[in-house]
Amino acid sequence: MVSKEEIEHVAKLMRIEIDDHLVHIDRVQKMIAYFDILDKANVESEELIVREQTLDNLREDKYIPYEEKLIENLKNYKDSYIRAPKMV
Repeated sequence: MVSKEEIEHVAKLMRIEIDDHLVHIDRVQKMIAYFDILDKANVESEELIVREQTLDNLREDKYIPYEEKLIENLKNYKDSYIRAPKMV
């Protein structure tokens, strides 16, 4: 279904480096097989039930100002910086 060259081409278009193409070939083939199953599901005849709401039934949007500065309530806020957790 999917060749190594196609995976390399897509990776080049996405500007990513792939070391092991065989892993990705297997994953893409599994995705395509799943899409085939979905295509065979025959859901075109299913009827969707949609409840329509008029604008009168929706709540009114209200602006409620918040007096405190949210950034100052952060746990790792210091001066004008926020300390983020270490990346592992």
